[in-house]
Amino acid sequence: MSAAHIVIPPADLTAFVAAIVAAAGSAPREAELVSTNLVLANLSGHDSHGVGLVPAYVEFVKGGGLLANQHAKLTSDTGALLMIDGCKGYGQVIGHEAMQLGIARARAHGMALVALRNSHHIGRIGQWAEDCAAAGLVSIHFVNALLRPLVAPFGGSDARFATNPFCVGVPRASAPPVILDFATSRIALGKVRVAMQSEREVAPGTLIDGRGFATNDPHVMFEADATGRLGAILPFGEHKGYGMALICEILGGALSGGETLHGSEALTGIYNNMLSIVIDPARLGAASFGREMEAFIDWVRASPAAPGFDRVRIAGEPELEMRAHRAAGIPIDVNTWADMQAAAASAGLAPAGIARFAGLARPA
Repeated sequence: MSAAHIVIPPADLTAFVAAIVAAAGSAPREAELVSTNLVLANLSGHDSHGVGLVPAYVEFVKGGGLLANQHAKLTSDTGALLMIDGCKGYGQVIGHEAMQLGIARARAHGMALVALRNSHHIGRIGQWAEDCAAAGLVSIHFVNALLRPLVAPFGGSDARFATNPFCVGVPRASAPPVILDFATSRIALGKVRVAMQSEREVAPGTLIDGRGFATNDPHVMFEADATGRLGAILPFGEHKGYGMALICEILGGALSGGETLHGSEALTGIYNNMLSIVIDPARLGAASFGREMEAFIDWVRASPAAPGFDRVRIAGEPELEMRAHRAAGIPIDVNTWADMQAAAASAGLAPAGIARFAGLARPA
């Protein structure tokens, strides 16, 4: 049985998150960037990367693993190649600043390579591809994550790396961009957390327990068994997803100048390294680019819908549809909502303020 949900308007939810982040020590601009980024993830249907992260963020700030009011620090600049240190700051700020630098350099040089290391959790990677696409630029992103091992390698029985996302964004002249954004695991850890908070099982073939056996119970990722072992998420597509995760770890982690995951000790934050390639398609001089892309998209969409589907969609469309669907209100399970109010109190938000925001929610 699933847990009950509340529904809250996006603007009110954004204001609540901004108030929590500000109470935890962030300047107004930082609170704005963090809150709008997280709420947009919920609006897009990716609750795993949305406001449910706020309680963890508050704890990481209090523990010193997440540092408020940091900015992207340029450590190496060769024109089209940039090395950036995130200084353990909010990834919603660091990612935004890093992409703005990459966009400017891609416009100047035709392309840019941005190597970002040591950022706290940079959230939904699709956000950074959307930023580049809005500037008319193609972008490719390889990301690794440092928290604790979460995903088992193909053929392995325990976790050895994290969910290591991969993302590509492609602008279109008169339509929303193509945004391909996915974890290299079957699902992101946040989606396991959402299932647990919502009191639901995950789909078969997603998780293994601490002994390496298949399970549908999301608790195995957060609660150790009698022997002290946690479970693991499986890679998507068996050896294919595992192979992509390996490349994301090497390019996103090592090549960016950051670290790779090679230990089981839990860290005091969620850290990301990201290698981004940003390309100005206009500078390639390929006059047929837009025409050929649209011809291919039209060809693919013309495929008759399979049983159980209404039509063929391209990457990025489900998120846009969900944003329209959730524009009037975002559903949040009551367990997460309670955790957010507790986080607000822990951050120092006044009880009256918490009560005011809580009063804006309605039953789903």
